[in-house]
Amino acid sequence: QVQLVESGGGLVQPGGSLRVSCAASGSIYRIYTMGWYRQAPGKQRELVAGITSDGITNYADSVKGRFIISRDNAKNTVYLQMNSLKSEDTAVYYCNGFVRATAWGGIKDYWGQGTQVTVSS
Repeated sequence: QVQLVESGGGLVQPGGSLRVSCAASGSIYRIYTMGWYRQAPGKQRELVAGITSDGITNYADSVKGRFIISRDNAKNTVYLQMNSLKSEDTAVYYCNGFVRATAWGGIKDYWGQGTQVTVSS
């Protein structure tokens, strides 16, 4: 079994910064693409940023130039550095990862439980 656990959410003022982390644990052979999604109240979950195992990144237009996704493959951890935060960034942030648990197994999609990020003065 694979678990993804997010940490680092909280309350921050507009214009501030926050970093969230997501650590994968359990039976892991290889982790492929990892990403961060968010869901605000009354809205659909949306992709914020993704990163491949080779470090290729992509971002939603709404966060380009403000957010940075990175990963530490040795620690099975992905990070999201959020700068110049706006009230519209308020949401529950979810970590996602495509994981192969064993060398002979298939690739499965895993989600973390989510961490709340609130941007407010």
